Amino acid sequence: MDKMWKFPRRIWSALLALLCLLIVIVLLYTGVIWPNYAFVSNYRVRGIDVSSYQKRIDWKSVARTGMYTFVFIKATEGETYKDAYFQANWRETKEEGLLRGAYHFYTANLPGVEQADNYISVVPKEAGMLPPVLDLEVSGKDHQVMVREIKAFLDRLEQYYGMKPIIYTDLKRYTEYIKGNFANYATWIGDVLTPPQWRQVTGWAFWQYCDRGHVAGIPAWVDLDVFYGDRDIFSKFVHEST
Repeated sequence: MDKMWKFPRRIWSALLALLCLLIVIVLLYTGVIWPNYAFVSNYRVRGIDVSSYQKRIDWKSVARTGMYTFVFIKATEGETYKDAYFQANWRETKEEGLLRGAYHFYTANLPGVEQADNYISVVPKEAGMLPPVLDLEVSGKDHQVMVREIKAFLDRLEQYYGMKPIIYTDLKRYTEYIKGNFANYATWIGDVLTPPQWRQVTGWAFWQYCDRGHVAGIPAWVDLDVFYGDRDIFSKFVHEST
């Protein structure tokens, strides 16, 4: 019987390595550890972004953590979609004193102005809100048309809210559309695996560094974000933006 357990040392080593690998995979999958955690320790201004994916959020519990300075809330998508949880999220974040803004998930091949009007129909014009956000994660069939319609969307929101919008995007769309065309807009870059500096993203203001965060009061994974500067720089950014 005892001889059955006398495996060669190399087999035990391989089994131990496999077990450690499985543990790391589980911890990564559940967001307990994350590649970017090591790179965000020096950023003091932190926030989250939410949508209907998180469903009903207990914003009082979120505020009590004292960890989050800002929140971006999904409002609309395309020409007609309106996030079912936006109104509750918008109202309750204000009640808890959280600085918030709203974002629109952009749909390719639809007129930019009509998408902006969908956003305007949902998001109120209020003092103290963060600038409106374009969430760009799609590519269009015609590059020139896409750039033209993005500009139309941004111009419409700036004209209505009196604030220059923020552009959220991933690395592919940053290179494809933003770089060289919209350099005068504050950029919110989404890269959950590596720091923006490693990908030659310049002038970013916000960084979404994790998409599997755990926050008290939120029943599902949530996106975690940081602002590039300290609290004084953030206050200046908010003042100049609004």
